[in-house]
Amino acid sequence: MLVKYVIIYNMIWDESPKPFLVLAPMEGVTDVVFRQVVARAARPDLFFTEFTNVSSYASDKGRANALERLEIAPSDTPIIAQIWGKNPEHFAACAAALESLGFSGVDLNFGCPDKNVNRTGGGAAMIKTPELAVECYRNAKAHTNLPVSIKTRLGWANVNEYRDWLSTLLTEHPAALTVHLRTKKEMSKVPAHHELIPEIVKLRNEVSPTTKLIINGDVRDRRYALELYNKYPGVDGFMIGRGVFQNPYCFSDYIPTRKDLMDLLDYHLDLFEEYSALHRVSYEPLKHFFKIYVNNFPGASAFRAELMETHNVKEAREIILLYNK
Repeated sequence: MLVKYVIIYNMIWDESPKPFLVLAPMEGVTDVVFRQVVARAARPDLFFTEFTNVSSYASDKGRANALERLEIAPSDTPIIAQIWGKNPEHFAACAAALESLGFSGVDLNFGCPDKNVNRTGGGAAMIKTPELAVECYRNAKAHTNLPVSIKTRLGWANVNEYRDWLSTLLTEHPAALTVHLRTKKEMSKVPAHHELIPEIVKLRNEVSPTTKLIINGDVRDRRYALELYNKYPGVDGFMIGRGVFQNPYCFSDYIPTRKDLMDLLDYHLDLFEEYSALHRVSYEPLKHFFKIYVNNFPGASAFRAELMETHNVKEAREIILLYNK
C-alpha cells in the first residue's frame, strides 16, 4: 500500500511540465488569501504554503495556530506544505498529518535567513548542522506517504559551501530540491549566483538524478524563467518570489492594465474580509500588499500613501473609489 501512495503522489513532481513554475513560500505573504489572488491573476503550476513550525504543531497550545497556517483553498491545489524546525520527532509528527489535510507534498525549510528562526537552529541554521538536517528529513520521510522535498541556500557564509551541503541533501534523494542561489549571509543583498546553475545541475545528475531541481533567486517572471531554462535546460523548475510584488500576473505573459490591478485589489479585499470574519486577523499586514496594485502609474505614490493611512477595509475602499472616479 505504501508503494501505491508514493507512486500516486510523486506524479505531482513527475507529471509537472518542464520547466514548471512555483510561487515561493514567503512569510507573511503567501497565506491562503494571497494564494487565491495569485491563482485568479495567473496561477503557477504549484503552490507552497508559508512555513509552519513543527514544534508548534506538536504542542497542544500551538497546534491551532499551525493548522490555521496550513489552511488551503480549492484554487491552491496542488499545494506543498512547507515546515521548519529542528526537532526530528516533531518533523515526523507534523509530516504524518499533512496527507489528511489535503497536501500533495511536504517541503522542509532549510534556508530561511531570518535571525529569529536561525537562533532556534531552524531554517538556514540547518546548513551548520547537516547531520541534524538529515535526521529531520529521514524522520519526516518515514512518517508520510507524501513526497518530501527540501528548500535551501548555497551555504551559510561562503558560496563554495554548496558542494558539500547540497551533496549531503541529494544523497537522501529528496523528491525535489529548491536552491536559492545565495548564502544566508548574502540574504538578498547581492545578485543570485546564476553562474553556478551548470555546476548544481551536474551535481544533481551525479548524486540523485531523479530529484527535481528548482532554482530560486532573481527569477522575476515567466518570460525570464523560460530564458533561464533555454540557457540551463537541466533545471526542472523555477520559483518566483519577489517578482510577484512587481507583477501579480508574473506567471503569465500578460501585462495587466490599471483596471486589472484595481479589480484584483478589490478581490483581495473581499477575500480578506471573508477570512478575517472567521479568524482574528490584523488589518495592518494587509497594507504590505498595496504596492502590488498601486504602482507604476500617474498618481500612484499619493494613492498608495493614502491607502497606508487607512485602518480598515471600508476606509481603503473609500480611497480606492476616490482615486478611480
